[in-house]
Parts: sequence; structure tokens; C-alpha cells
Amino acid sequence: MKKPAKKLPVTKATVTKTVKAPAKKAAAPAKKKSATGSQPPATFISAQIDIGFGNRLTIRGSGPGLSWDEGVVMDNEGSNLWTVALAKVAKPVTFKVLVNDLSWSTGADFVVAPGKSITIFPTF
Repeated sequence: MKKPAKKLPVTKATVTKTVKAPAKKAAAPAKKKSATGSQPPATFISAQIDIGFGNRLTIRGSGPGLSWDEGVVMDNEGSNLWTVALAKVAKPVTFKVLVNDLSWSTGADFVVAPGKSITIFPTF
């Protein structure tokens, strides 16, 4: 005859329940400073005048990159359109245009506010 099997003490199984921690709120992304974040927008000056083939229109005045002593050549965009863009303008720009940096336009000086555009119709 076989011996009866030993009875082992009965233990209750412990069930561990895993509780997920509440998700953390994502921090707001840092604001990136744009390349022009602190710089004012460009100021555009255009002049509509036909000064003849082979001539160039220059600009003199007070403002970034300008001087009353030597002109900056404006870009010729067409037979009667000349333009220049000035960056980092913080104060109004006072200027005049010249043909070949020799002949001054007649009349009062022109003025443009920072970040604005102006089209002038100079006479000589």
C-alpha cells in the first residue's frame, strides 16, 4: 500500500496589480528666436525715372549703409525703375538720389520711415 501524499499547506497567491503613473504633461516648447527676431524689417526705396542708357542712379543720405559723401548704386530693375533695400533701419532715413553720383535731384530731401517702402519720382 502506498502512503498517502503529504498535504502541503495552502497559501493564497498574491496578485500584484501594476498601476501606471499618470503621464507627465509635456513642457511647452521653447520659443526659438528667429534670425530677424530683434531686427526691424527692411526698408525699401524705389525711384521711377529714365536716366538714359549707360547711366546709374545712386543714393546718398543718413541711414544704415548710407553717407552724404559717397553714393550707393541702386539696382536697375527696368528702363525706369531703380531700387535699394536697407537693412537694420531703426530711425527714419533721409536721402536724395543722384545720376552717376554727380547730379543731385532737385527739391527737398526724401524721408522714409523704418520698415516702410517708398516710391519717388525725382527730377533733375
